[in-house]
Amino acid sequence: MQSDGLWSIGELAERARVTVKTVRFYSDRGLLPEAGRSGGGHRRYGPEALERLRVIRSLRSLDLAVPEVERALDRDGALEQVLGERLRGVERELAALRWREAALRLLADSSGDEREERLLLLGALTLPPDMDAVIRFWRRVLPVRLPARLVSGVLDAVVPAPPQAPVPEQVLALGRLHALVSDPRLDRVPSLRPRPPLAGETYRPTVLYEALDEAYGLAGAQVRGGRPPEGGGALDCFVAAYAAALGTRDSPDFRRRLAELLAREDGPVMARYWKLAAPLLPADEPGLGLLHHRLFLALRADSAVDSAPHRAQPVRSSLSPPL
Repeated sequence: MQSDGLWSIGELAERARVTVKTVRFYSDRGLLPEAGRSGGGHRRYGPEALERLRVIRSLRSLDLAVPEVERALDRDGALEQVLGERLRGVERELAALRWREAALRLLADSSGDEREERLLLLGALTLPPDMDAVIRFWRRVLPVRLPARLVSGVLDAVVPAPPQAPVPEQVLALGRLHALVSDPRLDRVPSLRPRPPLAGETYRPTVLYEALDEAYGLAGAQVRGGRPPEGGGALDCFVAAYAAALGTRDSPDFRRRLAELLAREDGPVMARYWKLAAPLLPADEPGLGLLHHRLFLALRADSAVDSAPHRAQPVRSSLSPPL
């Protein structure tokens, strides 16, 4: 330090334990405050430049890019914002690494044709995966004029969130789920086209979905308590939802017709959907497909529908919420 208490660029570099080139780079970008110039026009720096240089090095060691460092030092409060953004970025990177690890373990534990199939499934995924294809699938099968708030509620209930720390089985399930909802042959599946649940009757889907939300809530409470949703409560609410949506009333005849409808629908796609989604849903929270299935079974028992005709179609359709 000279008699004026300032350092040359070389002295600052030595004190900060960096190269002169590094000091010049940050100084040229306006990140290091100059305290003045020497008689020969050379830059002079004070202690505040050394402190700023140490802060810059700390931020760079956290993998912040130089433009991010510039933003962080630009104004009060910017540092917190930049650090928050970088933290979220690191969280995404860690999630991607966990998914890659689980995918590698899945492939390492596979052999022969099994590995080939799984490679193709993984090739169609981003890691960590997004659920855009699943969301598009549900938007296609839900009633066209369903209010946005109900669509959002259904999507929250039926689209599983990719786990942050997946196991290989979950990677496989999500790969197969993605393949299922992306299959172009779904366009030819009649049961995936929105239609009234009972032909020839007035159908108000908004009424149905609003009321079913309450029915599934009651059924979920019963299932979590280890009780089947039989008898009143959830089952009555379930039937009443359909009756209100169809402009009719609950009756033994209506229950019989509704049970026959739910058993008769062709729903292998939805049955497979719920089977694949199950490993991705919270273990302590019954999925919507399970609740619909349990309510169907309760309805069939309550309406005394002869179960013999349904043995050839083992209640696959009952696994799907109304479309």
